[in-house]
Amino acid sequence: MKNLTHDRTCVYNIGYHIVWSTKYRKPVLVDSVEVSLKNVLLEIAKEKGFVIETMEIMPDHVHLFVKAAPKISPSYIYKMLKGISARKLLIQHQEIKKDLWNNHLWNPSTYIETVGHISKETVVKYIENQKCI
Repeated sequence: MKNLTHDRTCVYNIGYHIVWSTKYRKPVLVDSVEVSLKNVLLEIAKEKGFVIETMEIMPDHVHLFVKAAPKISPSYIYKMLKGISARKLLIQHQEIKKDLWNNHLWNPSTYIETVGHISKETVVKYIENQKCI
């Protein structure tokens, strides 16, 4: 239970594995673009009130492990990360525009899953056995 976060009104441990790719899987996230993207994503997380625990930038996609309070929706997290980062990267790195069509950096699709230390089976069993206690 060491991963719990205590807030004024709740205790939580909510993590998300978020993955998205560049438009047409173009391998533009390399060298200085990769470094800039990491910095931009960390800035966004700090500004919007969530934490990026782990991050890996591949040439054509991004993997993040994000921790957030229950009041911050997963869709808000990835929309902020993708939208703001695209705008900032396209301004900072004009050279990547030549590899992109119509200045779209990110594919509109995103993969997201919740991550916790308790399995679904454990939660289901716990709930089903409540009346037996």
